[in-house]
Order: sequence, then structure tokens, then C-alpha cells
Amino acid sequence: MEILFADGLDVVDPLLVDRAAKTLGEGGVAVLPTDSVYGICCAATPDNPGHERIFEVKRRDRAQTLPWFVADASDLTLYGRDVPAWALRLAKYHWPGALTLVVRASERVPAEYAQPAPGGATIALRVPGSELDRAVVRALGCPVAQTSANVHGAPSATSGAGLDPLVADAVDLVVDAGPATVGVASTIVDATGAEPRVLRAGALAESEVLLSARL
Repeated sequence: MEILFADGLDVVDPLLVDRAAKTLGEGGVAVLPTDSVYGICCAATPDNPGHERIFEVKRRDRAQTLPWFVADASDLTLYGRDVPAWALRLAKYHWPGALTLVVRASERVPAEYAQPAPGGATIALRVPGSELDRAVVRALGCPVAQTSANVHGAPSATSGAGLDPLVADAVDLVVDAGPATVGVASTIVDATGAEPRVLRAGALAESEVLLSARL
């Protein structure tokens, strides 16, 4: 396991970004800092061995798929389909940030990353509120599949120092940028219907979600 230190979530060190993107691009698994909590990540590419490794590190079964980090709000309609207008408004007002939108998956989403659901498979997308993370996604050239950096059932890590050694020792790279600026998991919103439905309360209050969706 290799550890790299960043000077903050919004400080983009090209050498660090290249190293992280190279690790992920070669099928590796990395822990990256985010504005919410630290995440275990892999490149969201078909047949990536890093994808399966994340579930092993997390000690979680495959019943749930992994959310994606994308670089720009425009990716919502690239990897999602039939995205309602209110979800586009949420992305406009709250991305980058601690908001995850669950949308119908487009044909660009490999099957192993799509969550089977009535009406069509879904994908959870987020533009993280971290320049560093977005730079890694852009350098990688594809979305990053990720989940919170903790063993399933344990508290999520909100700093590099707070990482469980069982997680840190099992990945190829850890990027430590100090404490997360928000320190609370993202709010997850189901955007597959006519109106928003909050699936997980988090950093963004439900009242803000409902207000922004109607603006």
C-alpha cells in the first residue's frame, strides 16, 4: 500500500493526480478523500478486477452496486437516461457537492455496475465537491466506482488518519488530504420518478432537495 499526501481537497497536484489515475487505470483500488467521507474506488470499466476487490475490502456482498463519481453535471445525461427536469435542476444547484442522484442507467453503463430495478436498471451518480477527485476522474477518462472507505457496518472514515487499517492495508493507494470538509455522507435521491424521493438522509437536507427540485 502506498500513501500520498495532498494539501487539501481543492489543491490539484498533477503528479498526485497522475499517480492516482494510473493506479485506477491499471485495475487497482485506491482510497480517495472526498468532501463527505473517504471512499474506496476503482475505475468504472468493464471486467475490472478492482471492482470485485472493493467488495472484498468492504466485506460486503454484491446485492448492491457501487455509486459513481463523475466529473461534470453534463455526465448525468451521458450515463443516465430519461432524467427528469427536476433532477437536472438538483444537479445544477448542488453539484459539485454531497448529493447522489439515482437515475435510469444509459447504455454506456456496463452491466456489472447497474442496479437491476423495475422499469430498468439504475446507476447512482455524483459530482464530488472536491477539485482533486474531479481531476482524477478527468485524468482517468472514465467515471470512478466508489463506496465509503470502511468495513461494512463500521463508521465511515472522515479523514486519512481515521481509516481502518483493515481497509488501508488492503488497497493499492491511499490519498490523504486530511479531514473531509463536510464529514457527512452524501444525500441519496431517487430520480427515477416524477418527484424526488430521499433514499438516504445526509449532508443535504431533504427540505433543500425538495425546494431545489421545484425552482
